[in-house]
Amino acid sequence: MFTDFRLEPAGVRELLQGAEVRALVDRVAAEVAAKARTAVGDQVPVEVRSYTTDRGAASVTLAHARGMALQAKEGVLTRAAGAAGLEVKERGAR
Repeated sequence: MFTDFRLEPAGVRELLQGAEVRALVDRVAAEVAAKARTAVGDQVPVEVRSYTTDRGAASVTLAHARGMALQAKEGVLTRAAGAAGLEVKERGAR
């Protein structure tokens, strides 16, 4: 039976920066990008960029000015992220 549980910051950091988390983040980013590409067709290039901060991360971008308009009017990336199972919140919201 558990009587004590403590998170070790170094262990959590290692996990979040590890290959398994990186693979998961990259897979979900690719899924979001695929759904966005389906929505915008050939009108707008969709780019995925993987990077590391204190954890594995990725961004999906509509890489054209028209992409900004599509996001503002139709929420293309927001819908794509939601369809991929991600919870989308307003910036700064908890």
